[in-house]
Amino acid sequence: MRQQPLSLTIRLALCFALLAAGLLLVLGLVLGRLVSTHFDEIDSQELGAKMAMIDNLLGQAHTSAAFDALLMQLDAILTSHDTLALSIRDENDQVLYDFQAERLAPVKQGDVATPQPRWQHEGRIFIGREAQKVLPLPKPLYLNVLIGLDISHHAHFLSVIRRHLWTGIAMATLIAALLGWLAVHNGLSPLRRVTRTAGQLSADRLGERLSERDAPPEMLALVSAFNGMLDRLEADFKRLRDFSADIAHELRTPVSNLLTETQVALSRPRSAEAYREVLHSNLEEFERLARMIADMLFLAKADHGLLPNPAETVMLEQEAGALLEFYEALAEEKGVDLQLTGHAKVTGDRLMLRRALSNLVSNAVRHTPAGGTIEITITPTQNMAQLTVSNPGETIPADQLPRLFERFHRADNIRSHHGEGAGLGLAITRSIVKAHGGDITVISQDGFTYFTLALPLIGRP
Repeated sequence: MRQQPLSLTIRLALCFALLAAGLLLVLGLVLGRLVSTHFDEIDSQELGAKMAMIDNLLGQAHTSAAFDALLMQLDAILTSHDTLALSIRDENDQVLYDFQAERLAPVKQGDVATPQPRWQHEGRIFIGREAQKVLPLPKPLYLNVLIGLDISHHAHFLSVIRRHLWTGIAMATLIAALLGWLAVHNGLSPLRRVTRTAGQLSADRLGERLSERDAPPEMLALVSAFNGMLDRLEADFKRLRDFSADIAHELRTPVSNLLTETQVALSRPRSAEAYREVLHSNLEEFERLARMIADMLFLAKADHGLLPNPAETVMLEQEAGALLEFYEALAEEKGVDLQLTGHAKVTGDRLMLRRALSNLVSNAVRHTPAGGTIEITITPTQNMAQLTVSNPGETIPADQLPRLFERFHRADNIRSHHGEGAGLGLAITRSIVKAHGGDITVISQDGFTYFTLALPLIGRP
């Protein structure tokens, strides 16, 4: 079973705690080392001072009698130095004097391996120092002096310091983890609001938005992107609802016609000619349904990037000229003139581009009043070829322009109900242009409408 990952809040809190623990640990180690070094220096200085005192006292003995008298006086002198241990031996390792010498038992006098050894005795800690001294008596006297200093009080103080230091580090780490958790939990509150808003979304509640004014700078981009996603989602749901209603309407009309005509034909016996007329009428409705289904399949392929895109050279002026010849008879019948100017070469599928252009020209012929002129203008720019189809006619309302390329969308006096695909023509045109890496725009003002295709020129970088 897959283990549930830790929450982001806990992970960040642990990171804060580990970071704080690491910093405090380094600080504690450095501080402990500094204190220990400081006490070592103090102990070494004190030990050196004691050794200097003993050396000075021994240096005052110029005769054997004076030396013997000094040894007897050392007890009185060292009584106030309870942290000190002293052993004086001659060259034959005979003890001449000792003071609390049992403390020196762990150290072998005359064989001290380090300049300042450290040892323990009966639970106490000592440091020592050994020195050789020659007294110029009538007969030179070679002495070995071993001194020990009790530093247990400093060691105890260091132990207490370290114990409190580690306890403080542990408590500070826990506090850092708690404060980190609170800070992260509070900082992620906008993310929780995003989660709550996302959880409240439904098809009937797509109008919910997050306040960008209350979002922290770090999450402003996320909140803005989330609101943008909701805008697109709401628009897509609206288009889907409209699409469902439109396609139901488009399918209902031919199906109703088929049912009505068939029911009427079967209501009583008729002649073969009458049945033939009914079948011809039904065939027209079936052809209309077939075109609609083919157009919807074409758009579905375009949505999934399945449209073919042969890389053949297409002369836009030739394709536009051929279309104008095709629509010339219809245009003359309506009293409309057709004009073509400009030229450009693009790469793409000739038949699909002709279909896209045909949709625009057929719409223009359908909506141009008698005496008007339809103009096709081809203008190559730096990277794109622009083909504009313009025609006079009723101005399309500005609020309808963005929806002209939606499937099954129709506005009064904008699209004919009997056009290609019953509202799919411009949607197909846009899909074809997008498949060729281009774009299509529309402008309608002052009694003129301009549809502009922008397609990549041959050799575009």
